[in-house]
Amino acid sequence: MDKPAGTAMSYDELRGAIAQRHRALSGRLQQIAEFVLDHPTDVALGTVAEIAERSGVPPSAIVRFAHAFGFGGFTQMQQVFRTRLVAGVAPSYKARLARMKSEEKSVLGRKPAAVLGRFVAEAQSSLVTLSQSAHERQLEAAIMILAKARDIYLLGLGGSFPVATHLAYVLRKLGRRVVLLDGTGGSIHEQSHPATSEDALVAISFRNYYPDTARLFPELVARNVPAISITDSLLSPIVEGASVVFEIQDMPEPALRTLVAPMCLVQALAIGLDLAAD
Repeated sequence: MDKPAGTAMSYDELRGAIAQRHRALSGRLQQIAEFVLDHPTDVALGTVAEIAERSGVPPSAIVRFAHAFGFGGFTQMQQVFRTRLVAGVAPSYKARLARMKSEEKSVLGRKPAAVLGRFVAEAQSSLVTLSQSAHERQLEAAIMILAKARDIYLLGLGGSFPVATHLAYVLRKLGRRVVLLDGTGGSIHEQSHPATSEDALVAISFRNYYPDTARLFPELVARNVPAISITDSLLSPIVEGASVVFEIQDMPEPALRTLVAPMCLVQALAIGLDLAAD
């Protein structure tokens, strides 16, 4: 439920409210919702005019968006994002990104060592984001779901497939029964057909969300299969209905989405599951 205007709201509470109400918002407010969730630092530091321009809406729509979530105006909503920034986001983040972009434009920035440096920096940033966003209660809840499962179904297609494959490999090494939903021969629905509430689903998907993942996930959730989602946004198609959601936001304008953090997370879940069984 939304808090009344003037009542303190945390960043996590606001994100949750935006995700919960996203479908009910008008098209323009949905556009703003997606921008503020994807670019919280820009919202914290920008003016109404700057944010409106970047999100492709008139400034008045930004104010309407703030009102829709119980704030007296944009400034009051912006304070939530500024509090988040002060509380824990690495202060060198924007500077690091600007430096990498500047280096790219130089001859030095096109050398292999510079390319490697950028990927290392993006991977490091992704790991920091993971360490700040993955909470103990989420990890424990996810491991409990996996521990109770008869079979563990893994759904990660397209660019997420390496993460799903690695998790399948580790879980099988630990003696777990795993079904990797890889769609070989167009059989992904046949592969998932036996899944029931006694099993578990780990779904992995990042933008641009793979269509088969977006289609199959709600079908499995509707069959009461407990689901753990690893994704990059609360507006992802694999969030609604999930029992546990791990959100790993990517850097703005990455050279290529890094899979370091998702790989780290699934390793932690697999090893945590094995330790819990001892």
